Amino acid sequence: MKNLLKNQAISAKKISFTALFSALCCIGTLVITIPLPNGYFNVGDVFVFLAGWCLGPIYGTLAAALGSALADVISGFTLYAPATFFVKGAEALLAYFIWFLWKKIIKNTKLDVLARGFSAIVGGICMVAGYFFYEWILYGFGGATASLVGNLIQASCCIVCALCLIAALYPIKGMRKLFPSLMPTE
Repeated sequence: MKNLLKNQAISAKKISFTALFSALCCIGTLVITIPLPNGYFNVGDVFVFLAGWCLGPIYGTLAAALGSALADVISGFTLYAPATFFVKGAEALLAYFIWFLWKKIIKNTKLDVLARGFSAIVGGICMVAGYFFYEWILYGFGGATASLVGNLIQASCCIVCALCLIAALYPIKGMRKLFPSLMPTE
């Protein structure tokens, strides 16, 4: 009975944080936006990276995919919602797995930022490439290249912001209990 209650508490915690990060991805995409000629810049990718790093591959991917796609639907970019679901989910998944693999190689916890930085760069490249191919299908090569610079700027800025935010979360002791995967292994 005790194990059943513990498993239900863990499941409730995972579902709650998945919903929270999904909302953060959605709000980060909708609230902090800067219009660009072909689309807009937003900080949603900061929370996509954090979802992957904090929640792990399953719940982080789900939170990033659902929250980001919901933002597209709410903002009127419904045409992009299916692509966003897969692109942002893949971005969070790659950010988690590449960080996880690199932290095994880089044993020094002080260098964890290198593993996270590399994983965020790969996730950002995935985002840029995913939207590029989707827009190539929709608008042709010329239409796809039009938003390439904006997506690269968004990826770059969000990588820096995510790394700064994760570095700020390290010293907080309560974060280790909430998100054990957030902290590098000693």
